[in-house]
Amino acid sequence: MEKKKTTCVYTASGEANAQQVRAFLEANEIPCSFHGESLRKTHGFTLNGLGLVEIHVPEAYVEQARELLTAAESGELTLDENETIG
Repeated sequence: MEKKKTTCVYTASGEANAQQVRAFLEANEIPCSFHGESLRKTHGFTLNGLGLVEIHVPEAYVEQARELLTAAESGELTLDENETIG
């Protein structure tokens, strides 16, 4: 079976952060997968690289994922107090 090439678009600090980013990407129809230490699931902290989680997306989604993550980190995707979702 041929494995599809993926690229790391984000490095999360632990499982909770990784799950937030995964939900964000998947809500925008971008499939993703995690790569990292299994200790992140049992200890829940990051120390000297242990617990870091790389979030990978297929090559076709790399640019879109990076743009969304950059917009989210810069605050471009926040709602003001008068906006609603839906």
